[in-house]
Amino acid sequence: QAYFVESGGGSVQPGGSLRLSCAVPENFFSVAVMAWYREAPGKQREFVARIAPNGNPLITLPVKGRVKISKDNAQNMVYLQMYDLTPEDTAVYYCNVYPRVDAYWGRGTQVTVSS
Repeated sequence: QAYFVESGGGSVQPGGSLRLSCAVPENFFSVAVMAWYREAPGKQREFVARIAPNGNPLITLPVKGRVKISKDNAQNMVYLQMYDLTPEDTAVYYCNVYPRVDAYWGRGTQVTVSS
């Protein structure tokens, strides 16, 4: 059983935008630091961004300036808004707590950036 359910991925052209969504169980949402990770083909899964329970965000350098992480307290949702996508952003995107807990991985959502 996956704790977190990701959605919103798709295929876009370079320069496009996507908003990814993650449904978070209520017991996690109010206390956990939530994060987005991604796994590109042939690469290790990497941390992308996180958001604290109080809403403070941290964005990693590879996507800084092109990504916003946010949360909706009423809906128990965490979002990753991505702009100006490049082919290097192609990956399966996952949400999890931070630091990650391997038992919590969901199926992820595929993002493909190509022309």
